[in-house]
Amino acid sequence: MMRTLFLAVVGLLILPASAIAQKLDDTPRTVVMTAYEPEWTALIDSVEKPVTYKINGMAFTTGTMDGKPVLLMQSGVSMVNAAMNTQLVLDRFTVKRIVFSGIAGGVDPAISIGDVFVADDWGEYLEVNFARKGKKGWISPEPVDPKAPANWNFIYPRGVRVGNAVESPSRHYVFAADRGLIALARKLAPTITMDRCVPGHASALAGSILCLPHAPKIVIGGTGVSAGVYADNAAFRSYLARAWKARVLDMESAAVVQVAFANTVPSIVFRSVSDLAGGDASHNMEDTFERLAAVNSARVVHIFMAALPD
Repeated sequence: MMRTLFLAVVGLLILPASAIAQKLDDTPRTVVMTAYEPEWTALIDSVEKPVTYKINGMAFTTGTMDGKPVLLMQSGVSMVNAAMNTQLVLDRFTVKRIVFSGIAGGVDPAISIGDVFVADDWGEYLEVNFARKGKKGWISPEPVDPKAPANWNFIYPRGVRVGNAVESPSRHYVFAADRGLIALARKLAPTITMDRCVPGHASALAGSILCLPHAPKIVIGGTGVSAGVYADNAAFRSYLARAWKARVLDMESAAVVQVAFANTVPSIVFRSVSDLAGGDASHNMEDTFERLAAVNSARVVHIFMAALPD
């Protein structure tokens, strides 16, 4: 009897979290994820018949958006928060796909403030080795994978080993967004116009209207990168463009796409550029343009949501 009970308890302990977490809502939904309040604020008023659940101090709001069942949430800022809350929503709700809406720093000079970028894949640029200094240069603590992006001084990318239900664990430097969702975004892009003006930020041009010199565009394809770093460094920005072929950077997307991959859930990320991550002419422009960027990303997401299949 005791042996049977022991085996039952052990069996429970090794079940995946999704098998033991209580589902709070059975309706299959598109999760629209944001990182923090300005991105969430750009979308929350469009949720119809909202019902809000509180878990670990975070709000998860179900309802409909653009005619589709939706769950709107904040991941929290940075990689651990994003990974933790992505897994949480997958465990506690019935998720069809993840659509991320947010802001980013521009890395590729072809992408300007206000533009919305949709990446093919996302890399975690600080999954790395820190090398020691030798007589003839840096010495990595493990063999350098020829497939890895090039190092920056003592920082050597090493990737991360992840698998899922259909793929054995292997080393990844990037995780792909869902190709079908990207194809839909590409089809819709020519039909979308976005704002180039935003009310002036209180710390910058109080009471005025701030306008970009160009009409923002949608850029689809290429790599985005993420890390738990608020990046505002021109030299490192150039490195990411060169070694990773990065076009934008942020602090959450790669974590979200990795967790989606591990759970075989389709995902796509929309990021509007609020600053140039160290490439700004005088100072970082996020405080000035974060609202414009958040609204432009949200506008693209609304059109994308409306076009999704039921």
